[in-house]
Amino acid sequence: MKFSIIIPVYNRPDEIAELLGSIAKHTSSYNIEVIVVEDGSVRNCKKEIQSFYEKINLKYIFQENKGPSAARNEGAKYATGEYLIFFDSDCIIPDEYFKNITQYLEQNPLDLFGGPDMADESFSPIQKAISYSMTSILTTGGIRGGNKKLDKFYPRSFNLGVRRDKFQILKGFSEDMRFGEDMDFSMRGFEAGFNVGLIPNAAVYHKRRTKFSSFYKQVFGSGTARIDLSYRHRGTLKLVHLFPSLFVIGVPLSILLAIFIHWTFILPLAFVLIAIFIDAFLSMKSVKIALLGVWASLIQTCGYGLGFFFAAFKRQINPTQKLEAFKDSFYE
Repeated sequence: MKFSIIIPVYNRPDEIAELLGSIAKHTSSYNIEVIVVEDGSVRNCKKEIQSFYEKINLKYIFQENKGPSAARNEGAKYATGEYLIFFDSDCIIPDEYFKNITQYLEQNPLDLFGGPDMADESFSPIQKAISYSMTSILTTGGIRGGNKKLDKFYPRSFNLGVRRDKFQILKGFSEDMRFGEDMDFSMRGFEAGFNVGLIPNAAVYHKRRTKFSSFYKQVFGSGTARIDLSYRHRGTLKLVHLFPSLFVIGVPLSILLAIFIHWTFILPLAFVLIAIFIDAFLSMKSVKIALLGVWASLIQTCGYGLGFFFAAFKRQINPTQKLEAFKDSFYE
């Protein structure tokens, strides 16, 4: 079983070195090739990857800046493995990753699969807080790889595997989408009748954003993508996807009602925030990270909800308009 790992990278030389270092630990036991696609970076990673050519079957490709979808598709052209595995450059691969997916695929053949993400102990408090907000059942409904979930699991491009022949059938990632291209890819996999699934113990450490402002832009983009996806794939919009928008309406409404009518109207919001704090504390074992987790959860929910409203409004005005949020600062 041969794996072709494809990593798009943009201006993140330090991260790619750490990711390749974690992959190099597996190359003696598994048939692995790595394809790094530099997507028009100003700060390229040529210097950082030099030392890995002796440790990894490594290919380095440079293209003009076209976005992560185009970079992934370009990398796939050079792949020779039975399975393509896509990682984001800000991931670190645990020691048991390839052992776990090999054992799982031998017993449960999948055409398209993914795994969860988690925070490493070395991550900053903000990264841990964002990781919590993006993985908790309270904030995501478990749809990003949790054991409990309110919608089916769609593999995401930070940790996504697909048979190479199936990737070719789907013709790769949609290059006309600014956000949500990995969800679109997975949805097309389901629609094509592929065997799609979650490998629960195939988690990766995912650093995510290092600033709350960048995190807000990311989740705002995810909210806009949800509307775009609902037009491309009818029937995929679920009740769980509406919760952030309802929260955006409910927060100011409960505050205004508490101020002008009765203070008890604030209790539902207070209950939600306390529940998130307790859950974050039990998960992270830190008061500081739990408090940051509450703030990250507010940013995530409100950012997603506002992006959802923004995209829905734009679609009503012009149903054929393509949605592109924060176009000029996508990578920042």
